[in-house]
Amino acid sequence: MKITGSVALVTGANRGIGRHFAQQLLHRGATKVYATARTPHLVDLPGAEVLRLDITDPASVAAAAGAASDVTLLINNAGVFTQQNLVTGDPEKIRLEMDTNYFGTLNVVRAFTPVLAANGGGAILNVLSAMSWLAYDGANAYSAAKAAAWSLTNGIRLELAGQGTAVTGLHLASTDTDMMAGWDVEKNDPADVVRAALDGIEAGKMEILADNNSVQLKAALSADPSVLYPQAVPAA
Repeated sequence: MKITGSVALVTGANRGIGRHFAQQLLHRGATKVYATARTPHLVDLPGAEVLRLDITDPASVAAAAGAASDVTLLINNAGVFTQQNLVTGDPEKIRLEMDTNYFGTLNVVRAFTPVLAANGGGAILNVLSAMSWLAYDGANAYSAAKAAAWSLTNGIRLELAGQGTAVTGLHLASTDTDMMAGWDVEKNDPADVVRAALDGIEAGKMEILADNNSVQLKAALSADPSVLYPQAVPAA
C-alpha cells in the first residue's frame, strides 16, 4: 500500500511512537491524518485532524469510525504499560493491560473493518512488541497482553484477506518514549521504528521486526525455553 494519497488514522497520537506515526505520515504524503487520543487537546500536530478516541470505550470507538469514514490506513498504536507481574501484581492493572492492548485494539479493528472495506480494503498496522515473545520479570502483564495482540493480528489477517485488507504486525524492543522512561536499557529511536514500519507497509510485509533484539527473539522461539529463561531451570 502506498502512503502517498492514503487517509490514515493513528491511535494514541498525542505522544511517543503515535505522534511520530502521524508526523511521518503527513511528511510522506498522506492526504489526511486523523491523530486521535483520549486527551485530544494534547495533540499538537499541524496539518493533522484531531479526534477524541478512547479505544476501551465502544461508544468512543464507534463515534471515531463514524467521523473518519474515509480511512484507508489504520495504525493501532495506543496502549498501556503498568509494570505488573501476573502472580503478585495488582489485578486491576493487569486487567487494564488486557482491556487496552488486546480488547481495545480489537474494538478499533471491528469498528473500522467496514470502513476499510468500503474504501477498497486498505491496511492495518498493529504496534506490538518484542515482548510478544518474551516474559520479563516486572512486566509480565504487558508481555501477556502483547502476546494476545500478536495472536489477534495473525487472526484478523486471515479474516480480512477476503476484503483486501492487508494486516501487518510491528515488533520492537525498548524504544525511547515516555512509556519507557526510567528503564535503564538500550533504546531505539522512535523515528527509526516508525520509518521502518511505514516502509514495511509500502512493501506489503506481514510482519516488521524493527530492531536486532526483535529479530533475535523471534528466532529464539524455535529453541528450548531454557535458552530464553535459564534462571527458571529447576536446580538439579
